[in-house]
Amino acid sequence: MGQPHQGDEAEKPPLGVGMVGYAFMGAAHSQGWRTVGHVFDLPRRPVLAAVCGRDGQAVRAMADRHGWAAAETDWRALIARDDVDLVDICTPGDSHAQIAVAALAAGKHVLCEKPLANTVEEAVAMATAAEEAFARGQLAMVGFNYRRVPATSLARRMVAEGRLGTLRHVRVTYLQDWLVDPQFPLTWRLRKEFAGSGALGDLGAHIVDLAQYLAGEPLVGVSALTETFVRERPLPGGASSGLSAVSETGGTDAGSGSDSGSASGSRPGSGVVTVDDAALFSARFASGALASFEASRFATGRKNSLRIELNGERGSLAFDLERLNELSYHDHTEPGAHAGFRRILVTEPDHPYLDAWWPPGHGLGYEHTFVHQARDLVHAIAAARPPVPSFADGLQVQRVLAAVEESAEKNSVYTPIAV
Repeated sequence: MGQPHQGDEAEKPPLGVGMVGYAFMGAAHSQGWRTVGHVFDLPRRPVLAAVCGRDGQAVRAMADRHGWAAAETDWRALIARDDVDLVDICTPGDSHAQIAVAALAAGKHVLCEKPLANTVEEAVAMATAAEEAFARGQLAMVGFNYRRVPATSLARRMVAEGRLGTLRHVRVTYLQDWLVDPQFPLTWRLRKEFAGSGALGDLGAHIVDLAQYLAGEPLVGVSALTETFVRERPLPGGASSGLSAVSETGGTDAGSGSDSGSASGSRPGSGVVTVDDAALFSARFASGALASFEASRFATGRKNSLRIELNGERGSLAFDLERLNELSYHDHTEPGAHAGFRRILVTEPDHPYLDAWWPPGHGLGYEHTFVHQARDLVHAIAAARPPVPSFADGLQVQRVLAAVEESAEKNSVYTPIAV
């Protein structure tokens, strides 16, 4: 696919994008929508129509910074706008279902950040609404952006081509350390009513989806452990940004509002953490292949370390997000005298997505996954084909997360994943 021509772009039908939420993920999605039409030749022209957030001053500043034409403070008003064709949901998980179902009912396409919802029941409602909306011509996709790393897309192609043969074993870890300090405040990510779960939903959702995507098959059962290492934290002293926040200096007690407040039994000026800090689980794929997963926000020294290795009868593949332009591949059919893991530099024009970017050897980064996500969704909308990953895919991941929580509550008993 060649570079788009400016004259051609103006003649394409617009696709008005309205985004709800404007913090970490909002900035990442903005980058994707702002950039995609300048890199890829698209059938429709994304237009940043409006962004929505509760703080009018903050959302207006975000709109100016990232190129959104308008700002709203009520997501219902954003959905009702005639210039919005697609609603991009970048809010905490507690609002995903309500916004997505309303947007689909209003005839809008939807992109929703992961995990799809906070509960299986919410995810079922979203997947049902998406299925009904597809019959009317609306598409709904969940944002598992790590599928859009060129190296992971290449790994999926290699697995599908049979380069690994029958899959035997998958190992996945996703490690961060931003919660190690016990004085880090009680932001929304640490409260079950907003986030649904902790490291399990935040990090575990990514690696469950990535493992199933690369393997080409679902998980069918898990045995799990979860733990919360710091059970009480100071209340936040202001708005959080990304994975950073500041705690209160004076503190408040319970009842100080929906965005802060001590849980029952906690110290004044502090609140109880109601999500997990780490989750470890073993799992089985439908084929019988085994898998192990580790998600932690307490891995000291690890900032955003995601690693996956797939071992099969004919070979192995490994990917490390900290070296995201590379794959490690072992071809076990080669003679042992010179066999071993070799490095594949994933920057060639015939690698996924890379025909539109830079010459070989010039690597991409984290933000480009959101450009690729926007590209794939625009093409799916133009072709009226089911998007991948769909809300049904997001529901399946939600069922895995629920089985992990159930297993952990039952002393790691093996728990089948509901179908």
